[in-house]
Amino acid sequence: MIELLTETAIQEPQRIRGLEMPWNRVMGSTEAPARAARALGPWHPQEFMAECVETVPEAGGLMTFVFRRCDGAPLAFRAGQYVNVAFPVNGEDKEPVDRSYSLSSSPTEPWTFSISVKRDGGGLVSPWVHENVKPGTVLEMLGPVGAFHLPDADRRARYLLLAAGAGITPIMSMVRTIHSLPGHADVVVLYHGAEAGGFAFHQELAYIASVDSRVKVFYSLGDRSKPEGWEGLSGRLTAAMLDEVAPDANGRQVYACGPEGYLNTATELLKKVGVDDTSIYMEFFTGDRQTLLEYQAELAHAADIAEEIAEEIADSAEDYFESQPTAFGLYEPGYDAEGTLKAGGLPLETVDADAAGPEALDGGSDTEPETATPDASSFDTVGTGSLTLSFMRTGINVRIDPTEHILGAAQRAGVRIGANCKEGMCGSCKVVKLSGEVEMNHQGGIRAREIDAGKFLPCCSTARTDMVIDA
Repeated sequence: MIELLTETAIQEPQRIRGLEMPWNRVMGSTEAPARAARALGPWHPQEFMAECVETVPEAGGLMTFVFRRCDGAPLAFRAGQYVNVAFPVNGEDKEPVDRSYSLSSSPTEPWTFSISVKRDGGGLVSPWVHENVKPGTVLEMLGPVGAFHLPDADRRARYLLLAAGAGITPIMSMVRTIHSLPGHADVVVLYHGAEAGGFAFHQELAYIASVDSRVKVFYSLGDRSKPEGWEGLSGRLTAAMLDEVAPDANGRQVYACGPEGYLNTATELLKKVGVDDTSIYMEFFTGDRQTLLEYQAELAHAADIAEEIAEEIADSAEDYFESQPTAFGLYEPGYDAEGTLKAGGLPLETVDADAAGPEALDGGSDTEPETATPDASSFDTVGTGSLTLSFMRTGINVRIDPTEHILGAAQRAGVRIGANCKEGMCGSCKVVKLSGEVEMNHQGGIRAREIDAGKFLPCCSTARTDMVIDA
C-alpha cells in the first residue's frame, strides 16, 4: 500500500486567483450582511476578558497560551496583529502590568486565539506568565491592534516572510492563515534561530510545507556552528542568502519580525536585492509612513461602522486600542547654548501635622497627613509657547504650543518619560495629569478605566490648557 501511495502522481489543486480574507467581502458589501459574518469582521479593537483553555510548550523557550473570550464572541483580527494583556503580576489588588504579544493563531479560526510568550529569565512578566497562566486563568485584554498584517485581498499574493527568534509568532499567524485559505499564493519563509532545537513551531511548519506547495520554509542557525546532521542554512542574514531562498525577492511583499538589529540589517539587505520600500513591512513600533496611513484608514473605517455593530458585538465594543510592549525608558535631552538641559527633580515631602497646625488639614485630627505639592512657580521654565506644562516630579515648567505633542516637548526638556511607539499604540508613555485638559488621539494604547483615572498618552496628546503633570 505504501508503494502505491509513493508511486501515485498527485496533481496540484485548482485554485482561484490570489488570496482573500473571509471578511473582505463583508466589509465591502453594499447589502446588509448576516450578523455572524459581521461579528467576524476585524472592525476595531475592543476591551474584553479572556479565559485560558490550553497551554502548549514550544521549542526555543516559548509557550503558547490558547484563549477564548468570556463573552462568547469571536476575536476578529488580521494575521500579524497583537493583543495587549493586563497581567496581575503583583497581586489581584495591585495595578496590573500591561504587555503586548503577537497573535500566533489564524484569524480563520476565531473562536479561540493564541499568543506565544518567550520566557525571559530576567524579565518581570514572562516568567510569571509561564508559571501562573493555566487553563481557567481569566485575564483582561485589549485588541486586536497593529498595522503589521497581511492585506485583506491580494491578487498576486507573493510573500517573503522573515523571522528571527520570537519574531516567528506573527509570521506563524500569517503562514497558518495562508495555509487555511483557498487561492494562489507563493510564500517563502526564512527563519533564523540560535540553535538547531530552538525553532518554535518547526514541526507544524514542516507539515505545512510538505502538504501545501504554496509554502516553502528555510531555516538558518545564524553565526552558530552547524551541528552534525544539520541540513539547513547557516550564517546571519545576507544578500546572498536572500538570493538563495528568494531570487525574485524584488517581486514579493516582505514581512519581517525580530530583534531591532535583525530588522535594521534586513532593511538594508532588501534594498540591495532590489526590494522597494513600499513592499517592506516590519514590526518596528513606529511603523513606516505607509503602514501608519493604512492603519489610520482602518481606524476611520472602524469609527464609521462601530456604532452600527456595537449591539452585535455585545458589551465588548469599547473603541480603544492596544498598549504595546514595555517602554524602553528612553528620552532625548534638550540643549541650549550652554549644553544639555538638566532637570534635577524635586522630592515630595510629608506635612508634619503637629508642626503645620490644624489649618493645614481638612479633616481635623483624624485626617491622614497629606503629601505636600511642590510649588510650580519656583521651577525653572524652558521652551516657548502659549501654554505651560508643569512636571511635578521633574521640577520644571515647559512652555508649549497648543499644536505640539506633549511627549516631544517634555523629552527635550529632560523629563524622563519612557516611550516606545510614539504613535499612541503601545501605551508605554502613560502619565497622570493632575490638572488641565488634553486632546488625545490615541490608537489603542490606553484603556477606558485608565482615562477615567486621569492617565493620558503624551505622545499623541496636545494641551488645551495649562497643565500639571505627575512626571
